[in-house]
Amino acid sequence: MTTTTTDERTLADLQREHGPALLHFLLGLTFGDRQRAEDLLQETLVRAWQHPEAFDAPYESMRPWLFTVARRLAIDARRSRQARPAEVSDVVLETAAGAQDTAEAAVSALDVRDAMRALSPEHRAVLVQIYFRGLSVGETARALDIPAGTVKSRSYYALRQLARSLPGYSSRSSSLSRARAATASATST
Repeated sequence: MTTTTTDERTLADLQREHGPALLHFLLGLTFGDRQRAEDLLQETLVRAWQHPEAFDAPYESMRPWLFTVARRLAIDARRSRQARPAEVSDVVLETAAGAQDTAEAAVSALDVRDAMRALSPEHRAVLVQIYFRGLSVGETARALDIPAGTVKSRSYYALRQLARSLPGYSSRSSSLSRARAATASATST
């Protein structure tokens, strides 16, 4: 059985004449993913190489045939990617939160409780409403019968006090986020 293929010169002419337009078309179909578009362009040219009878079609140009093949290949590739589960890269695994040591979590919860007891009753009440009960600033203001600006001010200064009193919180920017995280973890224990 002999398989006929398109000769190299014809294929090179085809790529030179239609390659840039076909790549631009495929970039649109792949939402700008150049690597995927180039792979699809290469596969389209392989199909042209495998089907020399397409050159004998009654068309003036091979462009409609090439664009149809490319579009179908792009659709098939998209369906294939959607059918299989998403791949997980090493970057995702490195940034995923690991299982926290339960002893460390318990110690952190105790530290947060001690730091919360050291706050003034007004500051503590605001943090309890916002972080433990999950209320918004407006809801907290209504629950405590104080202005929303006072809620914001008290929560700001309470978190600053927590950041200073909790061990292991040295930098100002990370200490506030750590204090919030520790406060949130104390609610679960």
